[in-house]
Amino acid sequence: APRTGAARRTRCGPVQRPVARSFALPAGPDLRHFLRAAAAGQPGPSPELPPEPGSNPGAPKVYLETYGCQMNVSDTEIAWAILQKSGYARTKQLDEEQQLGTQVSWLPREKAEQAIWNRLQHLKALKARRRQARAPLRIGILGCMAERLKEEILHREKLVDVVAGPDAYRDLPRLLAVAESGQQAANVLLSLDETYADILPVQTSAGGTTAFVSIMRGCDNMCSYCIVPFTRGRERSRPIASILQEVRMLSDQGVKEVTLLGQNVNSFRDLSEVQFQSVAAPGLSRGFSTVYKAKAGGLRFSHLLDQVSRIDPEMRIRFTSPHPKDFPDEASVLQLIQERHNICKQLHLPAQSGSTRVLEAMRRGYTREAYLELVQHVRDSIPGVSLSSDFITGFCGETEEDHQQTVSLLREVRYNVGFLFAYSMRQKTRAHHRLQDDVPTDVKKQRLEQLIATFREEAARANAALVGQAQLVLVEGPSKRSALELCGRNDGNIKVIFPDTELEDAAECGAPGRAQPGDYVMVKVTSASSQTLRGVPLCRTTLSRAAASH
Repeated sequence: APRTGAARRTRCGPVQRPVARSFALPAGPDLRHFLRAAAAGQPGPSPELPPEPGSNPGAPKVYLETYGCQMNVSDTEIAWAILQKSGYARTKQLDEEQQLGTQVSWLPREKAEQAIWNRLQHLKALKARRRQARAPLRIGILGCMAERLKEEILHREKLVDVVAGPDAYRDLPRLLAVAESGQQAANVLLSLDETYADILPVQTSAGGTTAFVSIMRGCDNMCSYCIVPFTRGRERSRPIASILQEVRMLSDQGVKEVTLLGQNVNSFRDLSEVQFQSVAAPGLSRGFSTVYKAKAGGLRFSHLLDQVSRIDPEMRIRFTSPHPKDFPDEASVLQLIQERHNICKQLHLPAQSGSTRVLEAMRRGYTREAYLELVQHVRDSIPGVSLSSDFITGFCGETEEDHQQTVSLLREVRYNVGFLFAYSMRQKTRAHHRLQDDVPTDVKKQRLEQLIATFREEAARANAALVGQAQLVLVEGPSKRSALELCGRNDGNIKVIFPDTELEDAAECGAPGRAQPGDYVMVKVTSASSQTLRGVPLCRTTLSRAAASH
């Protein structure tokens, strides 16, 4: 039926609908109520009207567990926003005896798929007990693992009731309704345009000082080892307007650091505004190439970064992960990082290997020499920049000579932060179809240990250069090892530990006080390791004041 207040056309011309009354009709029963009644064998449902989300202690409850990468955390927040709007309540206890309704456990994917299979086995007994108590537990898996292993997930011991891929979260209420009728339900279809732009994620760690904002989904790079294009689909970007709305909301909530999140953030391309759809495609970093043609049109990442950094001068901005190919010589992204005091002087440059031959097999689109030239360009553009990287050891066909070239790259660049992994072949990838996983497991392990040792040695040297310097630290909370110490991160995203003591406030003339999560504290570094800085706090301050006095 036409919406209230809308004109309805007939052959006799427009007829105005009646003006809406001052009261709103309560929501009626949804599909979930009908299917629940059908499963119980009732002749016809006459349920009580569902209450507002979160207002009814008898509302169906959802329990969430998140595994793996930060994209999964972002997906959890999107899924929870959708479920909350559909009348679900959140629980932090998986085995609440007093809870009414249906409880759903979500296990968004990654990092260790085996950990999820193990977790499902732990839930098997709980599910059986809940069935006997007539309070059934429904289990769902969503995210990349759901898309990639749908058939195995649904058929292995029939433990899982709902499977939803990364582009199917809007369908969760329907899938859950089907599951409540006793059937398994799945939707793993990928989309060419789903970005969840109209859904404001509900932060799963309320009151936190940091947050991640997803700006795009999918990837087009087609690296031969990577499953992402097959599990998250093709690259598509959120409209800038929706991203800015979310960042403003986080600023209003007191969040002090936002990380813009995507598989390839610096190839961001907002096509939502018609007037920008004919803009020429930007160039690539010198010596880099892609497997796809240059994409014209749209507002680019530099424009987004500029707009986000203007929202709150007291909010730090980071982004991850960029691809090295998308930093052309004339790129304004590097200029923005250098100029804006609230854009962190920290860059993630995933190298993956130090061997040109292996990089070619990985389809990375650059040589070792091109990568090192880019590193030098970045360091010339942003003095004092902190660099991090990803490395895969033991990729198909990697020789000892290839491995040693990666070791030498770690020494030459001297990263502050590193993420290093042994190669694990994934189905559907180009490597799975075209290459052979021929490096023995024990050799992969040995090479990984050498890479980690080399990284730590060089990172310790890089961090030692900060001893004696004052670093601005965003306080995250108490140190895990001592309640007498606080923990936070500096501009370079390095962890900093310092004593929790009374501090003067450089921005005010008030009495001294202790630093709280979300405060900025100037800390003089006294010692350093490969992963952590230690120091003594000097004063509480603000991001703007610290930048002005630097």
